Amino acid sequence: MAGSTYGIVFKITTWGESHGKALGVAIDGCPAGLELEEADIQRYLDRRKPGASSIATPRKEADEVEILSGVFEGRTTGTPISLMVRNTSQISRDYSEIASCYRPGHADYTFEEKYGFRDYRGGGRSSGRETAGRVAAGAVACKVLEKLGVRICAYTRSIGPVEVDREKFDREAILKTQTAMPDREADAAAIEYLQGLRRDTDSAGGCMECLVEGLPAGIGDPVFEKLDANLARAIMSIGAVKAVEFGDGHEVAKHKGSENNDSFRMENGKVRKTSNHAGGILGGISDGSNILIRAYVKPTPSIFRPQQTVNQSGENIEIKIKGRHDPVIVPRAVVVMECMTAITVLDAMMLNMSARMDSLVDFYSTER
Repeated sequence: MAGSTYGIVFKITTWGESHGKALGVAIDGCPAGLELEEADIQRYLDRRKPGASSIATPRKEADEVEILSGVFEGRTTGTPISLMVRNTSQISRDYSEIASCYRPGHADYTFEEKYGFRDYRGGGRSSGRETAGRVAAGAVACKVLEKLGVRICAYTRSIGPVEVDREKFDREAILKTQTAMPDREADAAAIEYLQGLRRDTDSAGGCMECLVEGLPAGIGDPVFEKLDANLARAIMSIGAVKAVEFGDGHEVAKHKGSENNDSFRMENGKVRKTSNHAGGILGGISDGSNILIRAYVKPTPSIFRPQQTVNQSGENIEIKIKGRHDPVIVPRAVVVMECMTAITVLDAMMLNMSARMDSLVDFYSTER
């Protein structure tokens, strides 16, 4: 299977399946000398792990990370970092009834058409548990970015019809509300909405937003390595994400040029924008303002109600999916979006170090 590696300089390869012995990630290209311990990574994994709230799957996984290589005496060595998360709560029998048929909304059919077989236990590589490796790698990327003055913050913008109120934005609430919403009133309304869906054996979709602050202008490339294109690719690779947009997103189709253009002005000797309809990226390159990314997530496809499908014998059948599933994917996917954004931004910043001759001269000058 190809396609499990992402990045050019800061490069990650995730491995493992939902019901295998473990999952993990190998990180290549992390600079030497970064202070790193398992606790730095664990706080990100704790935001993603199952069983952490009343609106998450009841599957209980500690998701405890182990650093297997690349760190010595609390600092990265510059060699590949291998991180592992053991699976401890697999109940494969939950999936025995769907071993010979295809669940609506899942990758069962397409996976089998591609490879000729599939791991039906929770989806194998197609499971949301694969993202544990991404989050572990993203935690490392976030720590590097902090040293560079770049901060990344993702949160839930909406669940079903419930949307946060911008006037009540509370960054601290993101880590304290069950929905990862920065608005406690919206969080309460969303939980009530989800409880109703759970009684109806249904699920919800929603929207995530991610804010990148402190990124200087000039990061990204103008053609095939555009910063927005790579961010879109990274976030679209998260299971259940169906659309990604930047700044005003699809609303720009309704704008006039005079309304959509962000004017420039000098402020304290620096070029600034008076608005940010572009979402912080122009021509595939960061413009120095905050980057705003939005991702739309489909409802959880596993719902405990009769659905029409077919089996491997080509028969039309009805199934009712059992097991332990989230009524909404968004709250646990927020940290995955944050981490994939961090990995992409860090990789672009490291690539950018060789973009200008004066940067090379400054770095390698014998007069330093």
